[in-house]
Amino acid sequence: MLKSRVITATALLALLLAALFALPFAAWAILIAVMVAQGAVEWARLSGLSGARANAYWGLTLLLMLGLLWANTAAAGAQRLYLHLAVYAVSALLWLIIVPAWLMAGWKVRQPLLMALTGWAVLIPTGLAMLDLRAADPSPWILLFVMGLVWMADIAAYFAGRKFGKNKLAPSISPGKTWEGVAGALLGVSVYVALVWSFSPYFSHREMLPILPILLLAAWWWVGLAVIGDLFESAIKRQAGVKDSGALLPGHGGLLDRIDALTSTLPLAALAMLLQKLA
Repeated sequence: MLKSRVITATALLALLLAALFALPFAAWAILIAVMVAQGAVEWARLSGLSGARANAYWGLTLLLMLGLLWANTAAAGAQRLYLHLAVYAVSALLWLIIVPAWLMAGWKVRQPLLMALTGWAVLIPTGLAMLDLRAADPSPWILLFVMGLVWMADIAAYFAGRKFGKNKLAPSISPGKTWEGVAGALLGVSVYVALVWSFSPYFSHREMLPILPILLLAAWWWVGLAVIGDLFESAIKRQAGVKDSGALLPGHGGLLDRIDALTSTLPLAALAMLLQKLA
């Protein structure tokens, strides 16, 4: 199982890096729209939609994403900025307020319409963030840095949990996750941030050194967001009575199983970036 996961992860990373650095923005946007549509296919399954209703859902999701891409090119600078802020505000409301309450209360949502709307709040901002963060200067390093932060947290949590895991994090949602895994994730992202900092142009500037603790605190907060995204998808899968969101990726399940932590982190990273521009 681990061998299959490693092979698939290595192949996906190679493809992602090739697309990230080689594709022009238009081709990258099409790739992201396809990814969002695939996520909608899997979300429809988790929501209990099937047949024509499932097809209608992923088709509408694709149209929403394409419509957002069209609005992004047609709108003026200020209009584009506020449109993106509105999309990310929905994501912030979801991940900072609604989902924590959802998980703590153990809600079981059976209404397909509510689940469909939740899926859009999960997928659409993630797709938009993958466009905005890739376009940010220096492109595409900002997106790669944020994604790498989440991957490092996931990898460190996996191995720390396997080696030391004893105290369950949320046994009713995801029995395999432990507090030791969270501690491993915090340690892993700390090392990751320190390494990236050491290779950055700011490393040699002493006056920039006070920023490093701020980056570490932000990285630890990011781990919390990643855990929330992971637990939320686990709760939705448990509600649907399935182990994986799909079977697209050997050893990993579906696309949502791979991007669950990205859905809760990338939109808020993009939101922080845009708010910094307004400051």
